[in-house]
Amino acid sequence: MGLGGAARAGLRNRHCALASALVGGLLLATGGCAPRSAGSPDLSPKAAPELSPAFAGSPATGATEPQEWWRAFADPALDQVVASVLDSNFSVAEAVARVEQARTRARLADAAILPTVGASLTAETFDLPTNAAIGAQLEDLGLDFPLPDRLGFPTFTLGADFAYEADFWGRARHTALAAGSELLASEFDLRSACLGILAETISTYFEIGHLRQQLALAGRQVDLLEERERLVESRYERGLAAALELQSVRQALSGARAGVPQIGNQLAGAESRLAVLLGGYREDLAAILPESLTPASPAEPVPAGIPADLLSQRPDVQAAGHRLEAAGHTVEARRAALMPQLSLSGSIGLRSTDAGGLFDVQQWFTNLAGNLLRPVFDGGRLASGVALAEARFDELAAVYGRTVVTAVNEVEAALATLRNEGRRQESLSARHELAGASVDLQSRRYESGVSSYGDLLDANARLLDAESALAVSARNLALARLAIHRALGGAWTARPDGMANAPDVRAKGPAAR
Repeated sequence: MGLGGAARAGLRNRHCALASALVGGLLLATGGCAPRSAGSPDLSPKAAPELSPAFAGSPATGATEPQEWWRAFADPALDQVVASVLDSNFSVAEAVARVEQARTRARLADAAILPTVGASLTAETFDLPTNAAIGAQLEDLGLDFPLPDRLGFPTFTLGADFAYEADFWGRARHTALAAGSELLASEFDLRSACLGILAETISTYFEIGHLRQQLALAGRQVDLLEERERLVESRYERGLAAALELQSVRQALSGARAGVPQIGNQLAGAESRLAVLLGGYREDLAAILPESLTPASPAEPVPAGIPADLLSQRPDVQAAGHRLEAAGHTVEARRAALMPQLSLSGSIGLRSTDAGGLFDVQQWFTNLAGNLLRPVFDGGRLASGVALAEARFDELAAVYGRTVVTAVNEVEAALATLRNEGRRQESLSARHELAGASVDLQSRRYESGVSSYGDLLDANARLLDAESALAVSARNLALARLAIHRALGGAWTARPDGMANAPDVRAKGPAAR
């Protein structure tokens, strides 16, 4: 059963209230972004949605311009990889092309507000028989004048034509504003694409560093198990070890050897993904990536709370907000189409039967026409256009609400993950220290003849396990910090000098070079 007009209006008003509440802080000063049109709806944050205390009561202060936030990882190799991706990634180039299309559509919509003026120069020659023109009229009047058999004369016209639709109801203006909002949305789509690509690049970079480290640890583990096998085999030949012990060591060695190519496969896959992001091939990575990668989470702590207005710097939130604005302007434009349209057209110029007379000001002429059109019956086409635009607005209001809720929950989840990974790394660091101390103790005991060589190998095996677990935790901690940056759309505070260093990606990409 459909909603009545009053119910639809109430639903639309609720969506408008939601949109007004959610668009708070929509227009931060972001580098490379076009300013918002002065005619856009004033969507204020007076009724901001209720957030958790961690967001609403944050001590974090300062400007929130996007920065080169990946430099917080303090890794020159990572900085070079990011710069190369921004310069050559094909997805970035694709997003840049979409922005250019939206910019052109906005220019076309702006042009519709202005009058159309055209210049014309015409030359016409009339050649008619006398008896079909003035001669026939003279005969009808009973007048007999000597006339030539044919009459011919040229006419030259130099003029300017213009046409203009008086936009009393704002149809053209709202159409232009909708196109401008769509342009802003496409620019933030570009930023969102860049943010996603950079996050994928950095996580892949971390993965490569982690897999290289795991590959080295796996090699050390194989060496250790080979040494253990030789020891047990020697003891078995002397009757000091059971066959089951030797079999168990050999099974562990086979498993460790089988794990090495598996890590190699994972490393090859990660390197291929990074090559695609760079717009090149896997063999090209040698020129960018050093042999040893040690990615780590930044030492700078995340503020105790994240202010709610920082969520508005997320490009997906910005894009959804501008699309909601565009939908609002489209509704107004469709409503204005229901009203009468006043069109003015005319021409002004010079006309003469002599080409030289075109420059005689006495030969000027003007023509002005007005047309008032009011739709009377169109089969409901215009009214259906309004209903369609309103339904689109309702849809985008829901999309915007979902985007904001998703942003809030992603930030909360990222903060929780970062805290948990930090605690886990502390525990694993303590375990690693204990394993290292155990190796030192067993070394001294072996040298003094108190412990066996097997006890020393076991202690080294436990140390390798602790190093591997600590390496996994370090990778996860760096990824958790990366998730914070991605969830907030970049960085959370400006540098002390207040300068923003957002890369101008609009001219980047292989298509722009």
